[in-house]
Amino acid sequence: MFSPPQPPKHFLRSARCVALLWLTALTLLPGGVLAQRSVDLSALDAYFAQAQRDWPVPGFAVAIVKDGRIVFEKGYGSRDAREGGEVDEHTLFAIASNTKAFTAASLGVLVDEGALSWNDRVVQHLPYFQLYDHYVTRDMRIRDLLSHRSGLGTFSGDLLWLGTSYSAEEVVRRARFVPQAYPFRAGYGYSNLMFITAGEIIRAITGRTWAEFDHGHFFNPLGMSRTVTSTKVLGTMENVATPHKNDRGEVIPVDWYNWDAMGAGGGIISSVHDMSQWLLLQLEGGTRGGREYFSEGAQREMWTQHNAMAVSQESQRTYPSTHFQGYGLGWNLRDYLGRKVMSHGGGYDGMFSRVVLVPEEELGMVILTNSMTGISTSLSYRILDAYLGGEERDWSARGLESFRSGRRRFEARQDEAEEGRLSGTRPSLALPEYSGTYGGPMYGDATVSLEDGRMVLRLLPNPDLVADLTHLHYDTFLLQWRKRMAWFGKGTVQFLMDASGEIVEMKIDVPNEDFWFHELEFERREQ
Repeated sequence: MFSPPQPPKHFLRSARCVALLWLTALTLLPGGVLAQRSVDLSALDAYFAQAQRDWPVPGFAVAIVKDGRIVFEKGYGSRDAREGGEVDEHTLFAIASNTKAFTAASLGVLVDEGALSWNDRVVQHLPYFQLYDHYVTRDMRIRDLLSHRSGLGTFSGDLLWLGTSYSAEEVVRRARFVPQAYPFRAGYGYSNLMFITAGEIIRAITGRTWAEFDHGHFFNPLGMSRTVTSTKVLGTMENVATPHKNDRGEVIPVDWYNWDAMGAGGGIISSVHDMSQWLLLQLEGGTRGGREYFSEGAQREMWTQHNAMAVSQESQRTYPSTHFQGYGLGWNLRDYLGRKVMSHGGGYDGMFSRVVLVPEEELGMVILTNSMTGISTSLSYRILDAYLGGEERDWSARGLESFRSGRRRFEARQDEAEEGRLSGTRPSLALPEYSGTYGGPMYGDATVSLEDGRMVLRLLPNPDLVADLTHLHYDTFLLQWRKRMAWFGKGTVQFLMDASGEIVEMKIDVPNEDFWFHELEFERREQ
C-alpha cells in the first residue's frame, strides 16, 4: 500500500483503496535549475499489478522510501501458486544476497569501534584461512573479502554450502581447494565464500555469530521485528511466502532450503516493511532516531568503488546514461540519469530480490519476489525513471521478453546431451563395475551403487543430491535428481578410464548458471 503525507491509518492498510497520489521530487534541469517533479504512485501501483499478471511470478511486494519516510508499501499476488494467501507488506521472503550489505555494515561497526581495520589481513583474525596461493592467503584484506576481488570465480565453490552438513567454518577451511580464476585484485568474481569468511571474522572478534550480531545491532533497535536469519524458525511464523521454480512454462512451489552455512552471504529473511527501516538508515548516513549505527566514514567506505567493472556494449545500449559500474563493500555501484546509484540483487532457491538506493534523491526501494525471474530489476528501473525524470519505458515488457528468451536457451542447454545421444553404443563395463566411492579434497565423497538394477549417484555431503543414472552412450549416463532442485535439473555423469580400462575418475556436468559441478573432483577411491 502507499502512503501520502499523514493519511488515516485505515487508509494505509487497505490494499484496494487506491487514490491518485502525487509526490514531489526535485529534478535538476539543464542549466542547474531545480524543478518540481511529481510522481504518480497510483500509476506505479497499476503498473506493478499488471506486471504481476504478465510475469510467471505468484507474488511480490514493493516498498519505496523517499525523504525520510515510507511512501509506498504493498503486496501483489499470492504467497503460494497452489494454496494462495495474499501478499502484503509484512509477507516474509528471502532477501538472499542483499544480506551482504548487512555483513559489510557489521564489519563497519567493528571498524568504528576499533576492533579491526578495513586493511586488516584476514589471517590476523582467522589463522586457518587459506586460499589457492600462499601470497594471496597472507595478503587478503577485509576489504578484499567484501569487494569480490579475491581471484576466485563467480559462484565458485558454492556447492560447498548448498545443503551440506558443513559449518561456515568448515566451508572456509575447504576454500583452499577452490581453483583460481584470475589474478588477485585484477578482476571481478562474485564470491559467496568470501562473505562467509567475513561472517566468521565477526564471530572471531565478537564471540557472536553474524546473525546474533545483526539481531542485536540492527534488527531489534530498528524495529525489524519479523526479520529472521534461518529457515528453521519459519514453521512457527505466519504470512510467509513459498519459493517457486520456473520450469518449462510451469511455476512450481519448492521447499524452503536451509542456507545457515552461507548465512552471512545470503541468509536474511525479511519483509518490505522491515527492509524499509534498513533503507532509511542507509539514506540517513548510518544514524537514525538519534542513534549512530555506523559512522558516515564507514558508509563512505562501503559506497566507494573498490573493484571496477566494465560496462558492456549491451548494457550501454540498454542503459545509455550509465558510464561506470563497480563494486563497493557489499554494494553494486553505478550511475544512472546523472545520479550515483547503490544497488544489489539477491537470488535464493525460488526467490529473487532487489534493493536500490539513490542518496542524492533520498530515494530507496526494495522488491521481494517468490519466483526466480528478473521482474524485480524491471520494476526498479520503472521506479527510478519515475523519480529521476527518465523516459517512460516499459521495462516490464522488455524484461519479460529477456526472461523468456533466457529460459529457452537454458532449457536447450539442458536438452543438448540427450538430443546428442549416439545410438547403438553400450557401456564399456558391466553396471556393477561402475559402483564405488569417488571423491576429492574440496567437496568430499560421492558414491555410485547399483540399487534394484538401477545405478544411483549420491553426493554424500548433501543428502538431497541423490540421482538416478540411465545409460546415454558409451560411458556417459544421464543424471536425474530425485528431489526437485530450484537451480538445476538433469545432467550427465561421465566415467573416465585409464589405459588398462580401469575407471579412474567421474565427471559430473549439470547445466545451470549458479552451481559449478564441473569444478568438483571425483577420483575413484575404492570399488
